[in-house]
Amino acid sequence: MRLLLNRLYAVAEILAASCLVAIALLVLAQVLGRLADGFLKLAGADPVGFLVPSLAEIAGFLLVGASFMALASTLRHAVHIRVSLAIANAPAGLRRLMETLVLLLGFGLVAYFTWFAAALAYDSYLYNEVSFGIIPIPLCIPQAVMALGLGVFALSLLDDLIVQLSGGTPSYVAAEAARGLEGVE
Repeated sequence: MRLLLNRLYAVAEILAASCLVAIALLVLAQVLGRLADGFLKLAGADPVGFLVPSLAEIAGFLLVGASFMALASTLRHAVHIRVSLAIANAPAGLRRLMETLVLLLGFGLVAYFTWFAAALAYDSYLYNEVSFGIIPIPLCIPQAVMALGLGVFALSLLDDLIVQLSGGTPSYVAAEAARGLEGVE
């Protein structure tokens, strides 16, 4: 089961990185097209007028994908912003209790957001909602990616909660300790 979960988190991380690469490639294509048009103008030829239609919209949707698909991985690698001032100075027993409560609360909130993000994507699918750009993109696609990323994040929080309740060390605490961060056992 551990191998399956780790692979799921890695796939989500790869999808997040792929979204960022896609943004970079689309922007590069747009920039190169504008440069080519500029050179054609300088040479006295008619510019082609190359553009990536709905670039801003597509880049925004890809950024949503990158952000939400990376949530589980950033938690597991301890690169989320955590304010651990109170936890760092608490006795070990209180620290475990605080970590458990925060994981439980975090899981509950993220599971709630996952449910409603999935419902939003489903409604957008039912009503055929599309974006307003040059290319009408079905809104259920980026919304479903958002729901999927939240679902993987919720699973990651539940994973760490189960590890915490069984007496183990959550992934983010182990990652912080491995990096030698302050205030970590």
